Amino acid sequence: MRRKNWLLITGLALLILTMVVQREFMDKTHTVTGMYIFGDSLSDTGMVFQATGRMYPPNATYFQGRYSNGRVWIEYLSDRLHFSPKQTNNFAYGGATTGSTSNSYVPSLLNQVQSFTQTYKKANSDGLYVLWAGANDYLQGVSNATVPVNNLISAINLLTDIGVRKILLANLPDLGQLPATRNTTNSVNLSALTQAHNQSLRRSLKVLIQQNPQLQIATLDANSLYRDAITNPAAFGFTNVIGSCVSGSSICNNPEHFLFWDGIHPTTAAHRIIGENAFTTIQEAGIIRSELVP
Repeated sequence: MRRKNWLLITGLALLILTMVVQREFMDKTHTVTGMYIFGDSLSDTGMVFQATGRMYPPNATYFQGRYSNGRVWIEYLSDRLHFSPKQTNNFAYGGATTGSTSNSYVPSLLNQVQSFTQTYKKANSDGLYVLWAGANDYLQGVSNATVPVNNLISAINLLTDIGVRKILLANLPDLGQLPATRNTTNSVNLSALTQAHNQSLRRSLKVLIQQNPQLQIATLDANSLYRDAITNPAAFGFTNVIGSCVSGSSICNNPEHFLFWDGIHPTTAAHRIIGENAFTTIQEAGIIRSELVP
């Protein structure tokens, strides 16, 4: 009888230990402990502002170095992940292209990542690495999606080489339907380039994940999000999804109802929606579990 009780107690203890170990493993594999951001003006929280002596983007029109009237999407995502400022490391520069060329103020996405991997030889494997770029390539005249997409994949490969496993990558909204482009002769071409970019990126990511099954890549579908907002603005709380709130030196009275702050960049209201969708995206990709992040 004593032997049976001992075996029962031992079995229960082993079961509890196994459940604890499994829980700790699952918590670790579904938790992010920091965020590292690379990209352009959509994610810049003040890098160009500091590099230009706090002159650009100008304070009169833009909020504390953001290319918007308030906080940007990556900050709203950081809030949802309950990160402190020390846990969010932002290397994004307004005006950045994807390629290896840069000017004195603006390193490209690839330059940002190269600088990071040269400084940090081993990555935080529980970090979330965020990449969003490509729009400036096409807005500045790139006419083939191959090079920007290859640059993005090269950036990811550089990160995975130092141990990165969790990535959030955004595709491009329709660049032909921005306030600055929709009525121009280049609108149709920019829309076609956007479609080519997103299709090529999707195919390239599929191959990349097949080659590296341990890699977790969540793709934020900014293209669908912008399209839905433009098609059904009321569902997002917008009344103007075509024009920009800022026109020259004048500013609209109700920016919270605008999708676009200026000719290219979203309002902070739109950024909040993007941030919420980014949070949902990494949940659905299994990078975090909903019960771990209230």
